[in-house]
Amino acid sequence: MNSPDDGGHGADLSDGRETAPVLIERSSAVGTFPEFQYSPDNVEGPGCTVDPSEVTLPGCSCLSHSCCTESCSCLQTHGQAYDSTGTLLGLSRTDSVYCSPVFECNALCTCSDTCSNRVVERGLRLRLEVYSTRKRGWGVRTLEAIPRGTFVCEYAGEVIGFEEARRRQLTQRAEENNYIIALREHAGTGSIIETFVDPAVVGNVGRFLNHSCLPNLFMLPVRVHSVVPRLALFAGRDISAREELTFDYSGGYSNRPPVELLSTQSDAAIQASRADGLKRKACHCGASNCAQFLPLDLSILN
Repeated sequence: MNSPDDGGHGADLSDGRETAPVLIERSSAVGTFPEFQYSPDNVEGPGCTVDPSEVTLPGCSCLSHSCCTESCSCLQTHGQAYDSTGTLLGLSRTDSVYCSPVFECNALCTCSDTCSNRVVERGLRLRLEVYSTRKRGWGVRTLEAIPRGTFVCEYAGEVIGFEEARRRQLTQRAEENNYIIALREHAGTGSIIETFVDPAVVGNVGRFLNHSCLPNLFMLPVRVHSVVPRLALFAGRDISAREELTFDYSGGYSNRPPVELLSTQSDAAIQASRADGLKRKACHCGASNCAQFLPLDLSILN
């Protein structure tokens, strides 16, 4: 379990599991650092029907340094998501929303490990730091400038089933944080693919990202080796060094959600003034368009 107790700044939260170390700046103002098992990738949890570590997608037979649409079966089937530098393509100039599904080259592909269609697969490449914020507990900031469209990190954790997500939500104490993200992808008429990820006990640096009603990151499902999507976070705009990294827990970016993404981060089944019996948590993002409350997904409790 990750619970570093050496003082000050500079410890690697990932304990070498990431390509780039995840630094920690701790302060007594936030209290005890949470204990959890660090994993850079999704792991199979209760109710998960497909092992996210299992390779279930076909690979290409490219022998070039980097795949191209003229010859790569992956790109021909799913389209090109990144440019030659690994930056996400197809972003609107105004709202940075990318709507097409993303499939990367995988372990069965014969192309180079540095192929431009291997981005999320290569893992964390940026210098990030977990630190104590003034009003929102732990947060994450970048120690270097991040250009728009750059992959930042995953929101990785246990992939669980609906019933397990519901059970965890209902048994959660009021003082506990709930990290479950519910991703719903519309795969056709009447077809919805649901993925539930909970990094509370097993997770990565993404578990420390705070919500903002005016975020600088947006989440996109990316499939690499498995049909189980990875919840990848990309820079929606140019981000300065030392800036806090945030995303909208409801899945939106500039009021246009790329996918239906709903966080279940709320007080679970506690007394409230609302008829549904839930009390919404106050939002302290400080944005000019702040909704005053964190997003609340009621469907998981029905």
